Amino acid sequence: MTQNDPALTLFRDLLADVRAPGFLWQLLALAACLGAAWLIERWWRARHAEGTGRLKDAGSRLVFPLSGMLLVGAMRLALALANFTHVNLLKLAMPLLGSLALVRSVVFVLRQAFPAATWLTAWERIIATAVWGWVALYLTDLLPHVIDALEQVDFALGRQRVNLWMIAHGLFTVFLTVVVALWIAGIIEARLMRVDTLDSSLRIVGVRVAKALLTVVAIVSSLSLVGIDMTALSVFTGALGVGLGLGMQKIASNYVSGFIILLDRSIRLGNVVQVGADVGQVTRITTRYTVLKNTTGTECIVPNDVLISSVVQNQTYSDTRLRLATTVGVAYGTDLDLAMRLMAEAASSQRRVLADPAPKALLTLFGDSSIQLELGFWIADPEAGKGGVTSDVNLAVWRAFRDNGIEIPFPQREVRMLNEKTAE
Repeated sequence: MTQNDPALTLFRDLLADVRAPGFLWQLLALAACLGAAWLIERWWRARHAEGTGRLKDAGSRLVFPLSGMLLVGAMRLALALANFTHVNLLKLAMPLLGSLALVRSVVFVLRQAFPAATWLTAWERIIATAVWGWVALYLTDLLPHVIDALEQVDFALGRQRVNLWMIAHGLFTVFLTVVVALWIAGIIEARLMRVDTLDSSLRIVGVRVAKALLTVVAIVSSLSLVGIDMTALSVFTGALGVGLGLGMQKIASNYVSGFIILLDRSIRLGNVVQVGADVGQVTRITTRYTVLKNTTGTECIVPNDVLISSVVQNQTYSDTRLRLATTVGVAYGTDLDLAMRLMAEAASSQRRVLADPAPKALLTLFGDSSIQLELGFWIADPEAGKGGVTSDVNLAVWRAFRDNGIEIPFPQREVRMLNEKTAE
């Protein structure tokens, strides 16, 4: 570090200002600027207390450092016009306020890109420490020396030589561009999800395609900005392609099947489907699996390639109405017309049973000990479950038969003992 370094000169001038009697005016001016910035922040928060959205959050985070920078800059100009030549404390305060604005901006972008992330609390401190450390290196003029030291450690990557500074710079650039890309993708997702005229599956496809494309573009562009030749990664990308083709066939198949399901809209959110022995309502469709939640609360995770390669019973594909049936046996001496009318009325009295198509009873079988009658009825909300409404209909049928003296027989057996010896 030479004697003419700007940072060394700044600290010498600042030390000289501390010894000068006018240093108190710098402290008072800085305190007034920071106090005014704090009052502006409080005014902003009070004015936008009822509002929501990204603009309110960004303003709440940035109004203090930005207004503080403007006020400190205006105070420096005013002191210069008043022949105050020693304003080095204000010079030092401006980059610190700017770094604070940068920290809050980066954290705001991270929170928008990852709204459900819980790790941001720890990362906020790490980012703040990194930015403030960078500012400290810059102010002390040690940053060029640190960069030179990192550039001295280099090694070959293919045909290109890279160094530690290029790697650190690349990681930071990739991180920043990916975060910005995910933030833009979050804005696109919010816009698409508000478009009611577009099918929900197409909206999900648009969001995921946007995230994937923006992430790839961000990584490629950031590496190019750093100066890394993308041909140096050809061996890695080739190996990755072979791994995807051979060792990750199932995973790749699930991802492709997920996009097919979302595009052809054969299965949608809210549908009641049955895959083999698993039946439930579709609550989530990801690029790898689909979640089915049954009436007991159990969630079945079905791989997407199973939904593509096997038969799926979609009970609400084109019509949410579903026919249910229950059977009951009556004695041979029963008035069948009365029994069938009572069964239809019992089903019609239930709230979930549709009036159109109307419930209808059918004679299905002449059994050994009873005549089998089938009661068919329709519901419009199969996602609410089938067991409850079937039980209510059965209970109503049993009560109607009991009140009208209709017997529900059960099998009876007569046992005869042959060659029975008479007791003497």
